[in-house]
Amino acid sequence: MVRIRETAWTPAERTPPDPDLPERADALAELMRGRRSVVLTGAGISTPSGIPDYRGPDSPGRTPMTYQQFVGDPAFRRHYWARNHLGWRHMEAARPNAAHLLLADWERRGLVAGVITQNVDLLHLKAGSRRLVDLHGTYAVVTCLDCGLRQSRWALHEELDRLNPGFAERVATRGAIEVAPDADAVLEDTADFRMVDCPRCGGVLKPDIVYFGESVPAHRVLEANALVDGADLVVVVGSSLTVRSGYRFVRRAVTTDTPVAVVNRGRTRAHGEATLTIDGDCVDVLTRVDRALGG
Repeated sequence: MVRIRETAWTPAERTPPDPDLPERADALAELMRGRRSVVLTGAGISTPSGIPDYRGPDSPGRTPMTYQQFVGDPAFRRHYWARNHLGWRHMEAARPNAAHLLLADWERRGLVAGVITQNVDLLHLKAGSRRLVDLHGTYAVVTCLDCGLRQSRWALHEELDRLNPGFAERVATRGAIEVAPDADAVLEDTADFRMVDCPRCGGVLKPDIVYFGESVPAHRVLEANALVDGADLVVVVGSSLTVRSGYRFVRRAVTTDTPVAVVNRGRTRAHGEATLTIDGDCVDVLTRVDRALGG
């Protein structure tokens, strides 16, 4: 499965919340009651935690990095790692919001069988979700593209700090740092940043994040398919489903007549197929649903 890259992403059209949002939240609670639900989440669930999304109405236009750019250009890799050296710390410091915590609680209560997330921010894990598929990987692991060695991002951070003393402080003096949804920081001047290679084979190191133009590992797809196939309801939370790597699970549910509910700000790719759609803030909607479920 390949994440398809558009030439650029522009913010989505701003839409008002549904005027009958309380009734729609009650309807979602009714759909969930007595069913085995699987939740598919996107960037919209993490924006209240301070992590930006790519397509929200308040997001700047972006041109996401591709796998081909990363592997094909050493200067581009250096530029990326310099930005990531700052951006990953912002993501590491982020904490789950009420929506993440509710999904973890619903799993403990038997309302949710598992979560498939398109996010790389680990906020579901931090919130306590246990049956979790990190579809696009996470920021916390670095892999070698040559020998497959895996190491923690914390260990690499210490080495990059040693090689680039004072880098973060110098950048901070130039003003505010904008952080992207994939733990990348938006910086211009990175020419003096020093990167390291794999400590075992000298190969190219890459975050364990699925870039655009790169395939999602087959074992994650199989695990996500198993969750969807065992579900009585698929609930999408905070995703426009523009990227097929997430949308395909909605299609899988629809083809087996499994109902799909969508909670998102704005229209999504699945609106024409969903049993129920709710245009509203993820935290607000899930809190209302929890009250209706007797939480």
